[in-house]
Amino acid sequence: MPPTFPGNCPQSAVESVLPAVVSAQSLANLRHHYRGRVRYEDRLDAAGLEAELVGADSLWRTVLAVSETGSTNADLAQQARDGAPAGTVLTAHYQSAGRGRLGRAWSAPPGSAVAVSILLRPERDPARWTWLPLLAGLAVADSLRGLAGVPAVLKWPNDVLVDGAKICGVLAERVETSQGPACVLGMGVNVALRAEDLPVSTATSLAVLRPDTCFDRSQVIATVLATLALLYHRWAAELDEPLAAEYRRRCETIGRTVRVRAGDGSSVEGEAVAVDEQGRLRVRTSERVWTFAAGDVTHLR
Repeated sequence: MPPTFPGNCPQSAVESVLPAVVSAQSLANLRHHYRGRVRYEDRLDAAGLEAELVGADSLWRTVLAVSETGSTNADLAQQARDGAPAGTVLTAHYQSAGRGRLGRAWSAPPGSAVAVSILLRPERDPARWTWLPLLAGLAVADSLRGLAGVPAVLKWPNDVLVDGAKICGVLAERVETSQGPACVLGMGVNVALRAEDLPVSTATSLAVLRPDTCFDRSQVIATVLATLALLYHRWAAELDEPLAAEYRRRCETIGRTVRVRAGDGSSVEGEAVAVDEQGRLRVRTSERVWTFAAGDVTHLR
């Protein structure tokens, strides 16, 4: 049976056809939050993902798919502390307490979005790990361009935009483990959400952008992770400047007037002039050029 999506694709008519793995309590909460519009039924193909992604020479070692969880990042961080190997992939049909940068909440109806986290144990100096979320954003942008033909671009550091609206966010978290520090990278991609189910007016989805096309979440995950593996191997080989050049070609922030809010609450307004070989944003004001390794960016014009 083909996956079901909104729009012109086959779709279930009532909530009762949702996969049985979604709990009654979660469904009750969803009814309240989404006002009865939960009709997404795309099922994740864990076996297919494992067959396509995992191999002797692959970055990916195992693919785990769960029906429901609070946060794939939190779960995978705990697995990292418990000794999970680098290359572990965790994805969920429904994520009830997803998190974005700066503690923002992220949620979507079951079956409507990609929620995937990956575990990396890089051997490079942790000072260079600032590149990892940027690589994830670049992998998503390039994958969506190829899969859907949408003009996906990047807002520094790692938001993926299409026509100015956000379609993907990335959260990178360092985790201390007995084997040394690790990085958990989480990606959330809006796949099948209809316009009325989008959480904010500044968001979009593949279903909104390409309403006549069905997009399978497993295919999106496989394409993103295959692309990310190629980028990661180049980063591990310390090919930072070519990666920076590739990132700059996709980054819509460069050349814009921006406001950057730092972690301490301070902010700077100026022109975003570059992303350097460490993935840091450089912003020129009338006084100086500021360099940011992290921050929340608003495009002003």
